Amino acid sequence: MSIFNFKIRIMYQPKKYLKDKPKYIFEFIRTHPFATFILNGNRILATHIPVLTEGNAEKFCLYSHIANHNEQIPYLKDGTEALLIFQGAHGYISSSWYREKDISTWDYSAVHVNVKLKIQTREELEKSLQKLVAHFETPQTKPLFYKDIPKQMLEDHLPQITGFWCEPFKVQAVAKLHQGAHKEDIISVTKNLEGLDDPLASELSRNIKTEIFIKPIKNE
Repeated sequence: MSIFNFKIRIMYQPKKYLKDKPKYIFEFIRTHPFATFILNGNRILATHIPVLTEGNAEKFCLYSHIANHNEQIPYLKDGTEALLIFQGAHGYISSSWYREKDISTWDYSAVHVNVKLKIQTREELEKSLQKLVAHFETPQTKPLFYKDIPKQMLEDHLPQITGFWCEPFKVQAVAKLHQGAHKEDIISVTKNLEGLDDPLASELSRNIKTEIFIKPIKNE
């Protein structure tokens, strides 16, 4: 499968939240591979699937698969346009955490990738599954790789799924992480998030700290 160039377009979001660096977008997708896969059938249809990358930050394509009993299957054809949404940590930010009364908000990060689909051959599907299993099994204590799965089980499973390539042609990325907020508010927000005993909130706190480290806090 060839690797495609694409144009990065701007979401309808305040400029301070926009993300347009290819490296940021590529790493974001790799870090958050479980995506929402959306296409237009007899109505707008969505499925939640793992999506992996092939290539590098400047030129890459994506690939995944869905079950053949999925209602998206009849519309899964070469050239069909689809949307992939990759979402990072997100959470409610209470205005009670600020120095002064204000409006509560929601911090989040996400990448939208508009793609054209191309159906995989059986050989391409098998190779994709091998890579997918290896990607998620390698960190396991006792990994079970694709080659270790009983052959008959694989033979029975493969005809029940359809693999596809996703050729990006438009990418939109945003990270709303309290950019420009007062230093004291940032400290309070991250502290309160970490105090929620919620892994997602803790990750969001880390994202805010990382973003503010990259872009200095506006200290009024």
